[in-house]
Amino acid sequence: MKYLTQINEQSYEIEIDSTGAVLVNGEARDVDFLNLGGSLFSVITQNKSLEAVIDDEDGGIAVMMGGRLYAVQVLDERATLLLQRRGGKVESTGEIRAPMPGLIVAVSAERGQDITQGTALVILESMKMQNELLAPISGTVSAVHVQAGQAVEKNTLLVELQPPPSD
Repeated sequence: MKYLTQINEQSYEIEIDSTGAVLVNGEARDVDFLNLGGSLFSVITQNKSLEAVIDDEDGGIAVMMGGRLYAVQVLDERATLLLQRRGGKVESTGEIRAPMPGLIVAVSAERGQDITQGTALVILESMKMQNELLAPISGTVSAVHVQAGQAVEKNTLLVELQPPPSD
């Protein structure tokens, strides 16, 4: 089965065959993936072992791995074809939400500030790790809902970005 996957606005074509072999953009990848319980997963690739927290809510997927948050959308072949025929595309929102409960260590976003996609906006400490939460889109900070030292629950709205006006 083929999947069109967008990770922080970058597109990848991922194919998984009946034997479990994985191709990413036509290149074979050696990947071992195991659910450790709930939203915690073990990923082994290129002789590296990583832990990932994967949360699937509201039609999008948030992946926290290696201290970084990735906004992910996955469409299978059929859904991709239907979306293309309607002239649509996969879009990311300007909302940054807590992918897990934790403590806000730092907030670098300020209301009215222009941000480029990938800029670190909030540092969230969770499970003894500091995780940078990055801007999923370029735009202007329209609201900051948290401050350093604040404890937050999973899915708490932290920062909102307004995309630039389209010409």
